[in-house]
Amino acid sequence: MSIDPRVALQSLVTALEEHLAASASRRREDDPAVEAAYVGIADAFEVYEEALYDAFGEITPLEIYEEADEDDEDDDEDAEYASDLVEAEVEN
Repeated sequence: MSIDPRVALQSLVTALEEHLAASASRRREDDPAVEAAYVGIADAFEVYEEALYDAFGEITPLEIYEEADEDDEDDDEDAEYASDLVEAEVEN
């Protein structure tokens, strides 16, 4: 059973308002209330986008930002370095 996109949109707006309130009353850099509100936005957005697609075949121009792990960044740098080495070998 699909969720009405209007209901999902209202949940997203509520999540954004909760994030604003949590951000305004932040107590420290890693305030768990702000982090929970951040996740709430992401979750509500996914529900909204799915409901929008199910009802109308439409999507938004937005994407959920996901931080890369430091290990992933190191892997990407290693892969890029290896690619550069292969390209240098091919040129020579």
